[in-house]
Amino acid sequence: MGEVEIDPYHHTIIITSHIISYGDAVDEKVTSLIREEIETMWNEPKGTVYLQGNKFMVTFSISAALQPGIDIEEVYNNTDPRNNYFRIEEYAHGNISFVDGLGCNSGYFKLENLYAGSTTAAHEYGHTLGLEHPDNLDYRGKGVPGIMYPRGTLVDPQFQYDPSKPAGVTGGTMHPMYRRVSAEDILSLKLDKLILKNQRAIIGNFSNVYHLSHKETGPGYT
Repeated sequence: MGEVEIDPYHHTIIITSHIISYGDAVDEKVTSLIREEIETMWNEPKGTVYLQGNKFMVTFSISAALQPGIDIEEVYNNTDPRNNYFRIEEYAHGNISFVDGLGCNSGYFKLENLYAGSTTAAHEYGHTLGLEHPDNLDYRGKGVPGIMYPRGTLVDPQFQYDPSKPAGVTGGTMHPMYRRVSAEDILSLKLDKLILKNQRAIIGNFSNVYHLSHKETGPGYT
């Protein structure tokens, strides 16, 4: 989720999001890594869109804060569209990181998924902006997979966990580290369809879910 601001003088669209991390496995290092990965990858394609016949550059401004003991009510009562709340733990039910739907502002990350270059944070951020997984998960013959392709996608051998493995077997699917944000991903945000007020708009929605630790409670939120 984020706030969209149109700068008509510089033909720029700025999407601002603030990542708030909490949980038992969170620290400054992983919080900084998440912020940097999202901002770097989503700015990498230098995406552009057209508004009323004029070309605009799309830029992402991502900040982050570590709040390990954040109060539940602070999450519940949040009204700032820039805020995104992610619990980070060593254990996650289903062994996956996830967010709470398409166009949301909360989720639960498994620490193991957040190594440098993993692309997990950038992928989940795409979900918070409303992007789905593609319908066709056979991307062979098409080169570098886009950021919204999930684990298990079929790709050319050089983008697999193990290039020597046949497609579809263990090791023969996409390694997420090869995903990249593309210009098409920026277009998929449909920024030209947003309803503006004073040159601003909101992308995504308020889920405001505070997650409990899965290790202690099983999958749960409140």
